[in-house]
Amino acid sequence: MVPDIGVSLPPRELCIVRLSAIGDTCHTVPVVRALQRAWPQTRITWIIGATEHRLLEGLEGVEFAVLDKSRGFAGYLQLRRCLRHRHFPLLLHMHASMRANLASRMVRADIRLGFDRARARDNQWYFCNRHIPERAQQHVMDGLFEFAEAVGIEDLEPHWDIPLGEAAHARAAELIDSDQPTLVISPCTGQRFRNYRNWSAERYAQVADYAQRSYGARIVITGGNTAIERQYADDITALAASPPLDLVGQTSLKELVAVLARASVLLCPDSGPAHMAAAVGTPVVGLYATSNRHRTGPYFSQHLVVDKYPEAVAAEFGTSTDALRWGQRVRDPQAMSLITVADVIEQLDLAFAQRGIHALQQS
Repeated sequence: MVPDIGVSLPPRELCIVRLSAIGDTCHTVPVVRALQRAWPQTRITWIIGATEHRLLEGLEGVEFAVLDKSRGFAGYLQLRRCLRHRHFPLLLHMHASMRANLASRMVRADIRLGFDRARARDNQWYFCNRHIPERAQQHVMDGLFEFAEAVGIEDLEPHWDIPLGEAAHARAAELIDSDQPTLVISPCTGQRFRNYRNWSAERYAQVADYAQRSYGARIVITGGNTAIERQYADDITALAASPPLDLVGQTSLKELVAVLARASVLLCPDSGPAHMAAAVGTPVVGLYATSNRHRTGPYFSQHLVVDKYPEAVAAEFGTSTDALRWGQRVRDPQAMSLITVADVIEQLDLAFAQRGIHALQQS
């Protein structure tokens, strides 16, 4: 049954607002693919951030309108000029933030579909004239899929097919030998205020040594070109028994996805690479203590997550996770220390076994 949301479905075209971050835009791609499968004739325009566009540029059947936040208000004016001759029957406002709210006002649209009141942060509710039904305790990607459900899409099987290009695949092939087990470590998260999601370099080095010793794994460290990621790579390299391949600041986003596609396993905290790896089917051993894996964990690797969030919640709030707001962060700088090397090794063994990789015979 086609839902009555005030516009004829399928629409001739639609606009999506999902600016950031890397992980959340990765979560949005399967929703776009579901729309394309159901409505192959509908023209799709996606308003996206400049960094995220570098990852998804070339996505088949999608026209991107890029909002460069570094330009301030001029970026919004440029977005308005880009879309000034367009009028959309339907806008899917899939990003609850004030920046996204302002971007949505640069778009002329009849129906503006946004989150339910509980999830419409930063007053998103008032920037929309239709809202998806309220549904509690959803993974972020499942919450985005609700937009497709709300317009009558039934086939919600996740597919990505992010275009990487021959050059990215070639670079990854030079770096990663597919005949050797490879553990990629992406040790850092994006830097935000009171965002304590990084594990210790010393413990990463111990896990790297275990993977190399027990599985003959090649260790690869990845990350962006920031001071903290550079320091983490240097510290892990100094502490590890064998030097890993250091790719920090050495890959584009598309090259990073290609590297992850060739890797055996990714080890990382709650961060964008976890969701990039999910997009290419690589198992993720996720390290979670300050955020809820059921909301932001690697979608297909929940069974591989080292989950100390309940313990961290009990220590900081004196209660259980069920008593907290969904998605509540733990702000204790020491919370990630609840994750032990033994915890990670146990999940790493499961991840390698999932890939059909067995431990070496020890003499």
